[in-house]
Amino acid sequence: MKEVDRYYQKMTETPVSRLIVTLGIPTTISMLISGVYNIADTYFVGTLGESPQAATGILFTLQSIIQAIAFMWGHGSGTFVSKALADKDTKTATRYVSTAFFTGIGMGILLSLFGLIFLSPLMRLLGSTETILPYARDYGMWILIACPFMIGSLVLNNNLRYEGKAFYSMIGLTTGGILNIFGDFLLIRIFNMGVFGAGMATALSQMVSFGLLLFLYFRMAQSSISHRAISRSLTDYLSIIKVGFPSLIRQGLNSISGGLLNNLTKPFGDAAIAAMSVVNRFSSLVMFVGLGIGQGFQPVASFNYQAKKYTRVKKGLIFTTVFGFCLLFCLSLLGFLFAEPIVYLFQEHPDVRTIGVPALRYATVGILFLSLSVPVNMLYQSIRKAGVASLLSILRSGAVFIPMLCILHHFLGLTGIQLAQPLSDVCTGLLSIPFMLHFLRSTPNDGE
Repeated sequence: MKEVDRYYQKMTETPVSRLIVTLGIPTTISMLISGVYNIADTYFVGTLGESPQAATGILFTLQSIIQAIAFMWGHGSGTFVSKALADKDTKTATRYVSTAFFTGIGMGILLSLFGLIFLSPLMRLLGSTETILPYARDYGMWILIACPFMIGSLVLNNNLRYEGKAFYSMIGLTTGGILNIFGDFLLIRIFNMGVFGAGMATALSQMVSFGLLLFLYFRMAQSSISHRAISRSLTDYLSIIKVGFPSLIRQGLNSISGGLLNNLTKPFGDAAIAAMSVVNRFSSLVMFVGLGIGQGFQPVASFNYQAKKYTRVKKGLIFTTVFGFCLLFCLSLLGFLFAEPIVYLFQEHPDVRTIGVPALRYATVGILFLSLSVPVNMLYQSIRKAGVASLLSILRSGAVFIPMLCILHHFLGLTGIQLAQPLSDVCTGLLSIPFMLHFLRSTPNDGE
């Protein structure tokens, strides 16, 4: 039996719950490792003071911009790769992944050059104060140098997932994450290179991760990557962008809202920016669990919808929602109960703890509702309903969060900043329920 036939059998006959967990756990692990090395940056840099730690929060926003571009090309191409493989067409799959890979890296090079030329204005735009700026420049320079490699890695990672090779995508990302943690320890603690060393460790680990993922893709994927396969059809580019647009919106609005959050937090001092940085890093770590399971569902939804196995898609949606809620509940409960020691672990400054502890507790409540919004968003993106997926992406980080942040900041000050994201998560989760029910009721069963 050919590889493409074995893959078709696996995706359409393996029990849905087992298939989602099999694909979701490696993705979750790789995302958690990525989250852990982000937290490692926050921890090691936090030992240098509140202003250096606040710089990691500023650069978290820049990384979201880079990820927005990467996920647009990765998710957009991956959906069409999965569709092509459901049709047993590896040539078309190769065309889509090659197009996304080289275009994404090209955009990364342009962003890197632009960012390095206008480094200081960019850091200020993202919310840096004058006391944070020297540290943000040191860290940001390395993030921008690594930008093309970060985009290339995420395009490869997502296409491996859509090919059902989540284990190999996990190896590539976790290797980079582990190297980043050791690099932080070595360059900050041993060689006393400060924030500059933290940025260098991140850049080098991203380059290693890119090289490993590229090697694994050539060895393990059914499709291939070649400059000769780059599409000359504008339709292919527009198709990838259309399907990947919800990911661009999701991550891009995270960047905009992150920059707005930093700027609104400025008047409350570096301690407030540092506190929200700690909260966002921990919240992201918990959120990665929900995203990891959701990304395990994506290739299952995309493949089976194309193969007209609609009942499997419905079962997958329900399982992902319930299973994700159980995991997020356990992690959120830990964050709520141990909020004070978690914040203290990263920053001992009393002002940071005073601001960070209640903000973390609020955040853990909001995170529970991601178990509703994430699977529904990923479902509509995976079945190529880009309009609905884009609308759902806009809600959490844009249409709901930004107005709520501005209103609550105006009336409640710092407390409003602490409450804005959790309340936005609650609203977005509740607004996702009608879209879930509509899909379950309107989608035909197999054979209808």
